[in-house]
Amino acid sequence: MAAPSSGSGKTTVVCALLQALKDRGLSPAAFKSGPDYIDPMFHRRVLDTPSYNLDLFLLGRHEPGAAAARETLLCHGAAADVAILEGAMGYYDGVGTGSEASAYELAAATDTPVVLVVDGRGAGLSLAAVLQGMAAFRADSHVVGFIVNRIKPMVYEHFKGAWEKASGLKALGCFPDMPDCTFSSRHLGLVTADEITDLQGKMAALAAQAEKTIAIDELLACARQAAPLTGSGSPAFHPDPGRAVLAIARDEAFCFYYEDSLQVLQQAGADLVFFSPLHDGELPPCDGLYLGGGYPELYAQALSQNASMRASLRRALDAWLPCIAECGGFMYLHQAFRDSQDRLWPWVGAVPGETFMTSSLKRFGYVTLKAEKDNLLCCAGDTVTAHEFHYSDSTDNGHDFTAYKAGSQRHWPCIMANDHFIGGYPHIHFLGKRDWAARFVAACIHRKEGTHEN
Repeated sequence: MAAPSSGSGKTTVVCALLQALKDRGLSPAAFKSGPDYIDPMFHRRVLDTPSYNLDLFLLGRHEPGAAAARETLLCHGAAADVAILEGAMGYYDGVGTGSEASAYELAAATDTPVVLVVDGRGAGLSLAAVLQGMAAFRADSHVVGFIVNRIKPMVYEHFKGAWEKASGLKALGCFPDMPDCTFSSRHLGLVTADEITDLQGKMAALAAQAEKTIAIDELLACARQAAPLTGSGSPAFHPDPGRAVLAIARDEAFCFYYEDSLQVLQQAGADLVFFSPLHDGELPPCDGLYLGGGYPELYAQALSQNASMRASLRRALDAWLPCIAECGGFMYLHQAFRDSQDRLWPWVGAVPGETFMTSSLKRFGYVTLKAEKDNLLCCAGDTVTAHEFHYSDSTDNGHDFTAYKAGSQRHWPCIMANDHFIGGYPHIHFLGKRDWAARFVAACIHRKEGTHEN
């Protein structure tokens, strides 16, 4: 499911379809093109099962990433009746001004038929020109049909034949405006699924509408056109034996994790325990710590007032507990957060400086990180693909890696790293760097066994 641009309503239509398929007694699987964390949260709430990212940059550029995407789709989609892949941004939009890592390249890598979700407001026959142009822009576009969003069913029926004839694509239904079922947005995109009142009621209404106005049987027929995937479905991974307990921060403030990253950590020997920096009094017993991204800035006061948790984390990090802190997790470990009213909220204080919000995205997009020194995850000179997406910034972003922006000549220092800690704004995906996951878990195991050195 793709679109000519962001804001076309892909997530709403995808969630409606997922719920409708479940209501039919089918077992769908969901996947998301690109690095987005929030859309998979909606998929998980609809399906009550994990949703997986298929990012052709984070999983390894070019064929390694394509192979990893096929393996992931095969592994997690094999038991499903149908898999729905949700695109990101515009269908052809990728790194820089090209199509690398776009939804189009994902469709090509997995040989998946594509249905476009197009915004039908204020358009008649002209919509056919958009559809025809999208399908014909690349000879192997994989585009087979379209769904018209935000349009009244009677208008859709009036133009359906003309759109099909002019574009050469199959009309697969429409979706009207449903103001009571919209999902709100904020600075990083949609609000998270857990924040929406009566989400299940909204999903039920969306699914009922999908049954009325989307040709679900014909969509399933399109899905059957997908070529069979080949591969093991479970990439070989042979980390050192041993187990360690890895504490994962997960609550309203820290919720940005790739499901496959967590599974790779488990395969490497980590037993995951989840805790809440907002609501729990202290860090649970563990051999390592992973603080993911999220929205700590929205909970600055509550995080600051949970002094026992802040002290518990500071003690653990001062005792050299192996730790990864990404984006929001990195922010939380600073000495303080300065809010828009210039109030300073004390945070953990394990890294120097303060963080603050800005009015625009900072260092947004795909990057390749190069380590400038040996550290917890890798050796000096090693590289990894990563992604940044944040409005906040820090008075000290670190300088132990260099970030090289994809598709440009820009580069900048980033990340604080040593042999027991790595923290910074970039997000990485461990499915694209399994040896780094193994090295992290090995450090946790060594600490458990008392073999670490201060």
